[in-house]
Amino acid sequence: MKKNMKVVLGSSMIIVSILAMLIIATPSSSGSEITIDHLKDNWDEFTESYVTTEGYLVGGTVDWNADDIELRFDIEGEDGQVLSVYHQGVQPDNFEEDVIIIVHGNTQSDGIFEAEKIQTRCPSVYEGTMDPKDYDPEVHRQLELDE
Repeated sequence: MKKNMKVVLGSSMIIVSILAMLIIATPSSSGSEITIDHLKDNWDEFTESYVTTEGYLVGGTVDWNADDIELRFDIEGEDGQVLSVYHQGVQPDNFEEDVIIIVHGNTQSDGIFEAEKIQTRCPSVYEGTMDPKDYDPEVHRQLELDE
């Protein structure tokens, strides 16, 4: 076998191996990002499917069992539909009312969303507090000089 043929064959095997690893690792992280309302309206379509959705935490629905490390709560979509969520794992730090909860997991045939991963974000943190029309570049430059 010629030297060039060995290089081509070896390179091809490396590329195929990398592609196989990517394909194998991707299904657990892939999924659909859908709204709670769409999920609830089409529950049968997404049963046993890995999806990502988000909504506001419904106050008074948090049931945290520290002994079994189980968390149950409800989140509400934009149109008012409520999704019941179960999570086997720790409760996030800022898990409180008026927080947006992002859940990644699987829908179950019993109507419960089983979350593998939970993230929280406070809507006020991501909203701009200043109107862009009022931006003064001189103030920004002065702040940089003061540091």
